[in-house]
Amino acid sequence: MYILSTELAQDIVSRTMKIIPYNVNVMDANGTILASGNPARIGELHAGAMLALAKRLTVEIDSASARNMHGAQPGINLPLTVNGQVCGAVGLSGVPAQVRQFGELVRLTAEMILEQAHLAGELQRDSRYREAFVLNLIRYEAAMEADLAAWARRLGVNFERSHLVFLLELDDKAAGTDQALSELQRLQLRMLARQPSALTAAASAHQLVLLDFYDAPSAHDAHWPQRQLQALAAILREECQEPHTLTMGIAQSGMAGVAVSYQSALTATRLGRARHPRRSHLSYYEQTLPVLLSGLGSGWEAEQLRLPIARLKAQDKNKELLRRTLNVWFEHDGHPAATAEALHIHRNTLDYRLRRVGEITGLDLGKLEDRLLLYISSLLTT
Repeated sequence: MYILSTELAQDIVSRTMKIIPYNVNVMDANGTILASGNPARIGELHAGAMLALAKRLTVEIDSASARNMHGAQPGINLPLTVNGQVCGAVGLSGVPAQVRQFGELVRLTAEMILEQAHLAGELQRDSRYREAFVLNLIRYEAAMEADLAAWARRLGVNFERSHLVFLLELDDKAAGTDQALSELQRLQLRMLARQPSALTAAASAHQLVLLDFYDAPSAHDAHWPQRQLQALAAILREECQEPHTLTMGIAQSGMAGVAVSYQSALTATRLGRARHPRRSHLSYYEQTLPVLLSGLGSGWEAEQLRLPIARLKAQDKNKELLRRTLNVWFEHDGHPAATAEALHIHRNTLDYRLRRVGEITGLDLGKLEDRLLLYISSLLTT
């Protein structure tokens, strides 16, 4: 049963008394006055409303009838209905013949206010339900799969479709915690309107997770995830009021794939910010190898993979000049002319620096295997 609150009752009184010249009372389902243009009556039982609620009909009370009813005043009383359920009544004080013309207007206005509040409450509850679902998906545990599957059926989510996880991170230097949380909540409502297929959840005060689903792409269309990133980025340029970074994870299908996509987006964000600090849009697909290699973070193998760059850092005494040279060389796929131009140095200077890198690390940069080892070492020590 829909329960009429005191706040909503007062809202109905305030709004309707702005448009009619009569006192308005709003009663709950038991006939108790919750709000009134005459505050002294709040808390009283309203005899006219009790009759209207019992009969589920409009009840008019004239002066003669009012004298025979304890505490009653002349007027008209109408039951209020939300989704087919009577939840209270609204009353207009005055001579019935004079207030009758306003009765239906006030009742319709009151029911509209109640229905809007009910819908807003349903949307809020549904939003919390969807958010909890997403948070459980990104922390996926096999033991929860049956519960998550039931959750998915209720929401109409089909995990056989391809899906992508996007991470929106607000700049924590630009927005404080309260401001960031408020912005994320506003964005969730806007995304519900702009991208209704997407599920969203605030994973932290500055991070919003967006999970969206897509029809199976063509086997020959390798660029469809990038198009989705561009489309979402365009929406967020219009909707997000704070500086932010948007990162796309790996495309997956299946329930367990959401956590994989989320983890890949997290890692792509961390690595992307270190490698490309000025970019606002990042993608797993633009740094697939670094993301995959990030799992080699511990053990003796990881120590050996990091060793070449560790040696270089130990002997690169000129403010990491050789390390920066090496990074630019990798960014330009080992092309000497492009690397020298980006560094604003002569080709001979570049050749000298690369020879020094080889001498310090003990690797031959002319060999593909040694060059790959050096690249991996560089990625792991980003």
